[in-house]
Amino acid sequence: MYERFYGLQERPFDLSPNPRFLCFTAQHREALAHLEYGLAGRPGITVIVGEAGTGKTTLVRKALQVQTGEATVVHLSNPTLTRAEFYEYLVGGFGFSTEAGKSKIHFLRELEAHLEDQSKPRLALVVDEAQSVPYELLEEIRLLTNAESATGRSIAVALVGQPELARRLDEVRLRQLKQRVVLRCALTPLSLKDTAAYITGRVKTAGGEAMRLFTRDAVIAIHKYSKGIPRVISVICDNALVNGFAADQKPVGASVVGEVCRSLALTPEETYAEATVQPQVVSSAPAATSAPMFADVGRRRFSFF
Repeated sequence: MYERFYGLQERPFDLSPNPRFLCFTAQHREALAHLEYGLAGRPGITVIVGEAGTGKTTLVRKALQVQTGEATVVHLSNPTLTRAEFYEYLVGGFGFSTEAGKSKIHFLRELEAHLEDQSKPRLALVVDEAQSVPYELLEEIRLLTNAESATGRSIAVALVGQPELARRLDEVRLRQLKQRVVLRCALTPLSLKDTAAYITGRVKTAGGEAMRLFTRDAVIAIHKYSKGIPRVISVICDNALVNGFAADQKPVGASVVGEVCRSLALTPEETYAEATVQPQVVSSAPAATSAPMFADVGRRRFSFF
C-alpha cells in the first residue's frame, strides 16, 4: 500500500515472525546463542522467557533454521494438549511408528533405539507458549529428559514462554523440572537506542532508509508509546506509515505517531527518561525537530541516535 511511496520493496513491519527481520540486539544475540547451544544436543532444558511481543517466536524460528538437516525438531506452538495428544504430536514429528503413538512403552523403546543409533539425527523439542503447559505435560517433558543413550545422547528440550513460566518453575511441585534447567535467558523491552536500531534494521531489510520514513522525534514517540515491546513498535510503525502515506507526509513526524497511538488506545511510558540516550550532534546549528537527526561516532554514521 505505502511501499512505493516510501521507497520500500516490502512491508518492514509485518507481524509474521519472519527470521529475516530479527533485530539482533545484545540480549537477542544472547538468547539465540542459548537456544542454538541447547538444541545442539546439550543435556538438560533451555528456558527463554520474555514478555509477549519481545520476539521469542522469531528467535525460535531463527534457531530452527540452523538445526535444519542436523536435528529432527518438534516445535510445539500450542501446548494445551492432553497427555495422549502430546505423544501423538511427538510421534508424528519424530517419525516414529504408529504403534509408538498408541503405547507409551512402544514410544520409549523407539526413542531409546533412536538415541542409541549414532547415524540418526539428534532429537529436539521446542515448546512455545510454555507458560500454558499443563502440569501433567511438564512432568512428561521432565521424564523425557531421562532418556539417554550410552554415549550421552538425549532429547534437547527448550521451553519458551512469558514471565509466568519463570514463576511456575519456582513452584515447589516443579522443583525437579527446574533442576533440569541448564541454560536460561530473559528478553526485556528495548531501550530507546535499541528501538531506533530495531526500526532501522527492519526498514533496511525491506530495502529502505529509516531516516526517510521517520523523524527523530517520531522514533522517540514510538518508543514511549510502545514501552520498548517490538511487536507494539511494529504495529505503531505500520499504522503510522499508512497514515503518513494518506497525508502525503514523508518522513512521518511525532504528531502522526501520536494520532496513531491514541487511536490504538496506547498510553506513553510514564517512567520514560529523556536521558536514556544522549545523541552527539555533529553540527553546531540546532537540528529541526521535524528532520532526521544523525550522530557521528568515530567514522561511523548512525541514523536517529
